[in-house]
Amino acid sequence: MKALVADAQGAAGVRVGEVPEPVPERDEVLVEVLHASVNFGEMRYAAYRPPGTVMGHDAAGVVLRAAADGTGPPAGSRVVAFGPGAWAQQAVFGTGSVAEVPEQVDLAEAAALPMTGITALRTLRAAGPILGRRVLITGASGGVGRIAVQLARLGGAHVIASVGSPARGAGLAELGADEVVVGLDTIGRPVDVVLENVGGPHLVAAWGLLGPGGNLQSIGWASGEPAVFPPNSTFGLGPARTLSSFGDVTDTGPDLATLVGLLARGELSAEVGWRGAWDLVAEAADALFARRIPGKAVLDIPPLRDA
Repeated sequence: MKALVADAQGAAGVRVGEVPEPVPERDEVLVEVLHASVNFGEMRYAAYRPPGTVMGHDAAGVVLRAAADGTGPPAGSRVVAFGPGAWAQQAVFGTGSVAEVPEQVDLAEAAALPMTGITALRTLRAAGPILGRRVLITGASGGVGRIAVQLARLGGAHVIASVGSPARGAGLAELGADEVVVGLDTIGRPVDVVLENVGGPHLVAAWGLLGPGGNLQSIGWASGEPAVFPPNSTFGLGPARTLSSFGDVTDTGPDLATLVGLLARGELSAEVGWRGAWDLVAEAADALFARRIPGKAVLDIPPLRDA
């Protein structure tokens, strides 16, 4: 079968290549992948992966073979899945990392949800109750940010979306942002929660906006710059402020089901900003790096029988 594999000599560090068809373990389903989505970090480090590694984590398609242990969806089910090796005509996923997709949901939109949706959902959940609280989301125009804005709105927060330019803020108010700001300098009042996607000096500035008892979830480091905290900047009177890391992508199935359920009910938009054939992945990567895509890039993958 064909897959997008790591190749330092390929455009954007990947190429379409031939690989063996995967063989599922007893607790895995075999999925015909029809759509996959591209994450910024996957493309940034693609050229550093071992040559021939099947890339990607986000996929949606149809179950070809149910898990031998009897768990998970049956053959023929439309599913969204999260796991390594997703950018291939066929992929295997643990049954704890898949969710069935309702018929009214486009599989291409479902494919945009796993990495960004799980990240937004779990970091907001880890920050505690957000009803009536001031939630700042940096890098809000990206994949995680646009989902986080919507989920924070659903949770009853006052949502502040920070972007890099006025153009990048387009559409965020419609998604639920109460304030859309460029940078962080105009935020005059402390915030209770920060979902921080930029890293570097932005993370330091966001920490400075956090009120007593607040929590900052460090999600991404799109800037690639170091974060240097001034002396005593971690000291504060009153209830402790906390800075938390994020990286928990275990047992994603139930949260994927939550996300596709919100999508099916019209309470969440998948925010697909680019869609094209998988051999255009370098074009998608260039657009992601240049910040020209609001939300996610989705690849259409040809079925194995048509290849």
